[in-house]
Amino acid sequence: MSSIPLKDIEAAAKVVYQHMRPTPEISWPLLNARAGTEVIVKHENHTPIGAFKIRGGLNYMQQLKDNEADCPAVITATRGNHGQSVARAATAAGFRSVIYVPHGNNLEKNAAMQAYGCELVEFGDDFQESREEAGRAGEREGLHMIPPFHPHLVAGVATYGLELMQAHPDLDTIYVPVGMGSGMGDLFLHVTV
Repeated sequence: MSSIPLKDIEAAAKVVYQHMRPTPEISWPLLNARAGTEVIVKHENHTPIGAFKIRGGLNYMQQLKDNEADCPAVITATRGNHGQSVARAATAAGFRSVIYVPHGNNLEKNAAMQAYGCELVEFGDDFQESREEAGRAGEREGLHMIPPFHPHLVAGVATYGLELMQAHPDLDTIYVPVGMGSGMGDLFLHVTV
């Protein structure tokens, strides 16, 4: 994937801020004392879904609404936060969403996705089986499959990095927790200034 221009991240921020405020950056005294330096924590747990993923979903759905308003529905596979993002953002944009999860997926994540308005389908024993079936179902039903690391998703998610750098341009080091790496990749690997 190529880099995402700053102008695209700034445009995504305008979309994101129609649905949520920038998340806080807080310097916690006890954390600072333990680290031996000032630490700024970017609280992405203060988004509408409690995770940074919502930013990408909001931007993606707005772009889809602007360019494919007649889209019958979106479809994807997930284990949780991506699905919450897609469900909430699709509902806000007026799209139906179908989200595949593997059997045994986290019940709270499933409930949250359904509460945001998706049709939840359990399929397969792991994420890969769910993803493959979502792709087949999307083709059969003519649904819009949301690809991973799409530039609209990346630009939306990168808005949290934009906020951080605008609020604290003099940071020496940035630490990003890594699960599957999308937050790290979206924030630093695909962004050009």
